[in-house]
Amino acid sequence: MSAVTEGHVQVGTSEFRRINVALFCAGFVTFVTLYDVQPLLPIFTREFNVSPAVASLPLSFATVALAVGMLIAGTVSETLGRRRVMSVALFLTSLLAVATPISHSFESLLTLRLLQGLVLAGVPSVAMAYLGEEMDAQSIGPAMGLYISGNALGGMTGRIGSALLCRYVPWHTAIALIGVIGLLLSMVFIKNLPPSTNFQQRPFRLRYLLTSLLQHLHDPGLLCLYALAFLSMGGFISLYNYIGFRLLAPPYNLSHYQVSLIFLVYLLGSFSSGIIGSLIHRFGRPFMIRLALSVMLAGILITLSGPLPIIVAGVGVFTCGFFSAHAIASSWVGRRASTAKAQASSLYLFSYYLGSSISGTVGGMFWQNFGWNGVAAMITLLLLAAFAVAALLLRMPAVG
Repeated sequence: MSAVTEGHVQVGTSEFRRINVALFCAGFVTFVTLYDVQPLLPIFTREFNVSPAVASLPLSFATVALAVGMLIAGTVSETLGRRRVMSVALFLTSLLAVATPISHSFESLLTLRLLQGLVLAGVPSVAMAYLGEEMDAQSIGPAMGLYISGNALGGMTGRIGSALLCRYVPWHTAIALIGVIGLLLSMVFIKNLPPSTNFQQRPFRLRYLLTSLLQHLHDPGLLCLYALAFLSMGGFISLYNYIGFRLLAPPYNLSHYQVSLIFLVYLLGSFSSGIIGSLIHRFGRPFMIRLALSVMLAGILITLSGPLPIIVAGVGVFTCGFFSAHAIASSWVGRRASTAKAQASSLYLFSYYLGSSISGTVGGMFWQNFGWNGVAAMITLLLLAAFAVAALLLRMPAVG
């Protein structure tokens, strides 16, 4: 089998495997450093004497900075190169994590997390653009699924790892140790990622950036995909932000480390996103996006039950549905956008992380006022809106 077809990488080749190893590491580092603070929100509430909604700000600051930064990251990568931008971003986020022990106040922690979100902007949309350029039509789905599985595993490791380390060291030292792991994996990324073969370098022009962004905002199909990202991620982050507060409280009274073990269900998310490419080819995107959203809805409803094992099962079901929906929608963006794919991916991820930032903090208000039933009701409303958006998308002519 040749390595490329018309200059694009095929499934099963050595280039395909090297790209997947590299981008798996990139996704892992991105999400291990982004989400290592999530299980620490109850600790922030106690240590800094703030409400749960305010305690969520270290995560929300990072994700909103990430969202804004990605609007220009794709265009910057077209000037400096996809590989270079991703490499610098991975090393900087790891170094900022290592520097966490200098943040002795809540304000300094927020500043550090804001900077971390900005530098992380150089990975997600650029990685999606790289895959869209380098993979052939049959390979992009599986490759995107494997990349997202690295995201899932990194998110799980960051959440469980920080909680586990906090049993032995202060929380800021735990985050610094995670940063060391990020530095090592960043080296693996650089060693394995092949240079782009279909990348077309162009000078940075603000006019081109604005024009390409506006072009994608005129495509109703892409707008629907961006709305799906906002709604699904908003529900996902709200669930994981506040399920810990529920399980720390009576009648469960779990420890921080025990609560963090719920993130092991991320393995299910990693598995589901890894196989979604083949399922898309078999059943088609219209059926699969409806199925993924239905699985998310079923999962959040299951969490309304009282027994702990059933709650964990509901979180696992929801997680599988979310990662499947994300893999479907993100690869759909790459197929639908005919030009300026990096900008199309940037807008998708801007919506994705904007949903995380807004819903992740608003969910804290629902938790404070209505408990878990309120959080679940908010997530259900987001999913019902996502169903409506998906129905609108599927009425539009297919592209790609």
